[in-house]
Amino acid sequence: MSLGDEHDGASAGGGGTGQTRTRLPDSGAGDVYGGVYGGARRPARNSRSLITVVGVVVLLIAAIAFANRSGGGDDTPSDAPADRAAAPTAATGVRPVAGKNGTIPSGYARDEQGAQSAAANYAVALGSDGMFNPVRRQEIVRAVAHADSLTKLQSGFDADYSEAFLSQIGLKADGSAPSGSTFVNRTLPAGTKVKNFAADTADVDVWCMGLFGLTGESSTKPVTSGWFTVSLKLRWNGSDWKVLETSQKTGPTPVTGDNPVSGSDEIAGAVNEYGGFTYAR
Repeated sequence: MSLGDEHDGASAGGGGTGQTRTRLPDSGAGDVYGGVYGGARRPARNSRSLITVVGVVVLLIAAIAFANRSGGGDDTPSDAPADRAAAPTAATGVRPVAGKNGTIPSGYARDEQGAQSAAANYAVALGSDGMFNPVRRQEIVRAVAHADSLTKLQSGFDADYSEAFLSQIGLKADGSAPSGSTFVNRTLPAGTKVKNFAADTADVDVWCMGLFGLTGESSTKPVTSGWFTVSLKLRWNGSDWKVLETSQKTGPTPVTGDNPVSGSDEIAGAVNEYGGFTYAR
């Protein structure tokens, strides 16, 4: 099925107010060191307590200096263990791939991370506006498909993006938008999950947010956002991960925030001014 054409925009919102209680310092209700209630004197600090305080300060300064040295800048390696587990929401991975197949990154590692990187990038490519143009669609599918499934995938996507479908969503036969409008179809991965992995095969889910629709005052398909999961079955072809099968389902979908909706011109400007990303980890 086509990727990126199932974006059910949500309009739920919510908000609330909170109160922060600020505690101010006491304003001298009485001077216990010489006030009117007895004239108590501040006890003299003995030398032992003074030495203790100085020692603590010295140790603190030394700890800060050591932390600055070991933390370093970008050119200074960290002393933290390389295998330390990352937080669940942190980005993970060693380095992005260096190769390219046209505009699509290629040359992924033959491990679980490489399979996740490939799946995320392929989800972006297969969920892009290029899939709506017949020539560009063939280039994308050839770049990501395994040789064993190229013909099947190509014919399946051609059927999904038929002229009838393009006309239904307001596009021309070549996938371009009508005059005065901007077509938006962009897939943004939020995370990946390996369901099955072997030496030559991998099943990976890619959780995505997508933008889909047409800008313009006369558009009947305004740009909406939606959440969906793309499932990709990958196979190692001897040098890279390639796609055997793809499928898509709706969600998981979070509650929509209470941001005000932008106008059509602002959305069109953002799409034209902000380039998309690739997602190799």
